[in-house]
Amino acid sequence: MPPRIMYIECKTTGLEGPARIGRVSFSNTSKTLYYKGRKFQKLNPKGDKANYFDVETGEQYWISGCKKRGGDRLYGVGKIEIDDDVREEYWTIIRESPASKDQKVIR
Repeated sequence: MPPRIMYIECKTTGLEGPARIGRVSFSNTSKTLYYKGRKFQKLNPKGDKANYFDVETGEQYWISGCKKRGGDRLYGVGKIEIDDDVREEYWTIIRESPASKDQKVIR
């Protein structure tokens, strides 16, 4: 599976954790995700607020595809940072809002 822009939110501290949008790559089986040197595996059974865990730290995460209309957070509200290397692609292709391509944070 080719790398993909995805929503990544840490759930270790509660329902509304730090969140970002970045490029994720996959293992051959798609059971392991890689992001910025970190390795995530599926949480089985999937929890109410998390679907992956960091293999090294055990921290739980919600990782999912980005929504065209926004609203990627599973619960609540809060800022979402967008990685510089995916920002233009996120705003022009996924959100179809090229005028926002310089926006680094979603609130």
